[in-house]
Amino acid sequence: MEEAKSSLRMGRINYLNVLPIYHPLEAGILPCEYELVSGPPALLNDMMSAGLLQVSSCSCFEYARHPDRYFLVRDLSIGSGGPVMSVLLLSKKPIEQLSGHEILISGESHTSVALLRLLMKDQYKLKVSYRTGKVTPALGKPNAPEAFLAIGDEALRLRNHRDYPYMLDMAEAWREWTGLPFIFGLWVISRKACAEGLIQEDPGGILRQGRDWGLAHMDIILDLTAHGCPLSRDELYRYYTEGLVYTLRNEEIDGLRLFYSKLARAGLIGAEPSLEFFGD
Repeated sequence: MEEAKSSLRMGRINYLNVLPIYHPLEAGILPCEYELVSGPPALLNDMMSAGLLQVSSCSCFEYARHPDRYFLVRDLSIGSGGPVMSVLLLSKKPIEQLSGHEILISGESHTSVALLRLLMKDQYKLKVSYRTGKVTPALGKPNAPEAFLAIGDEALRLRNHRDYPYMLDMAEAWREWTGLPFIFGLWVISRKACAEGLIQEDPGGILRQGRDWGLAHMDIILDLTAHGCPLSRDELYRYYTEGLVYTLRNEEIDGLRLFYSKLARAGLIGAEPSLEFFGD
């Protein structure tokens, strides 16, 4: 007899960067009452918005657009305090010479696109245009873009592309601009699911346990990641332990608030959202 699936569903970004958090849940090392649903950030945002998930990793841009729909999970994020390696602007010419050119952007991450727009306009003072499309299929063709934004596993694969020798690591650019970490992703809980009594215990508990287990068993995470990954084992280790930040503490919150403030001033969101956590 097939075991009934949980009525509670949790979104899981299908990128390597969340493997330390989700592997212990997916492997049954830690008990998890949620059915895990995998997908790119934009899809998970849409599923949360439609009520198809009760908890999910989510772009911080999505929370800024709809803070009335979500509570935040405490002390959990996907961010970086320096070079992140997996959110990159790659260009045929020096970044400072991109004025007047079009940048191809992925539709998978609203946050990375918003960060790119801020950096180009306010930090680098460049007038560029944007086109949304699939990045990898567009490369090597006669009308290949002058520059493109790559995120997640695609960025890890393309970061040494011979036709695009100039690279801007977006998290590093933010740190140089502001002195603060950049937060790409958050975990959110549906306010509607809480109001309906579906969620009574903090879902962040199992996620933080997963994170702590994953980071404490990095050899296992590296073994799982290494197959087919363009990074060496040493590069992967640095990616997980130095490139990425999985906490959401004072400095990360300061960086997140500053990003929201800049988005609001640029008219990319209606207003700077307050940060409301589950259990407040």
